[in-house]
Amino acid sequence: MDYNERLSKLKKNLDIAKINRTKAEGMLETLNNNKEELIASIKELGIEPEELEKEILNLQSEIDSLLFEAEKLLPED
Repeated sequence: MDYNERLSKLKKNLDIAKINRTKAEGMLETLNNNKEELIASIKELGIEPEELEKEILNLQSEIDSLLFEAEKLLPED
């Protein structure tokens, strides 16, 4: 392979890398916007994002408790 071919191949690979970088930057911007929207939605529910996991656990516990109470009220087979 001569130098021109090697340089041409390098240029082609560089162009592809630039295109991929531009795509990745666009995707990153979209993801960051989505993240901000999700954070705003969570805050609208009155929950701080840092407390989300704790809130999920609390809700799961509450659901379990309510299901247990409902099951106690139903007659057994």
